[in-house]
Amino acid sequence: MVQTTTPTPTPEAVAELKKTIKRLNSKAGQMKMDLHDLAEGLPTDYDKLIEEATKTYEIFHQLVQLKQKLKTWEKQLSN
Repeated sequence: MVQTTTPTPTPEAVAELKKTIKRLNSKAGQMKMDLHDLAEGLPTDYDKLIEEATKTYEIFHQLVQLKQKLKTWEKQLSN
């Protein structure tokens, strides 16, 4: 069995990840508002609901993963 090691992140990589999270968080917030607006207008454009909900779910899922990665990286840097 091959065991891979993850290199310790650099402070620059952590800063870049924080920027990515900030941009993604902004986009996620906008998508959440768009989904809310779409839901308020139902039944108009109901055919777009699944697609928009899926996109919104995916971006929030990615955001959770990146925040967990940031938490791990920050913990590694503090050790």
